[in-house]
Amino acid sequence: MKDTYDFGEALKRLKKGISVQRTGWNGKGMYIYIEIFGVVNGAIMEPCFVMFTANQTHQPGWLASQADMLSEDWQDAA
Repeated sequence: MKDTYDFGEALKRLKKGISVQRTGWNGKGMYIYIEIFGVVNGAIMEPCFVMFTANQTHQPGWLASQADMLSEDWQDAA
């Protein structure tokens, strides 16, 4: 089993380019990362959280719930 940590540590790791996930998430293979550069319709996209979903799509604009922020079951994504 991987080491787990709190949301504060998850944010630190995300800022270093490490993808993270919660052990409590139901969908297998789900994780989040920060997209730091992108272009949409010719305009530069600001950095944002992106979730790789259980449907294997990349969903920009992920927001942490209160449960996510208070949990201590974050880990590095596989």
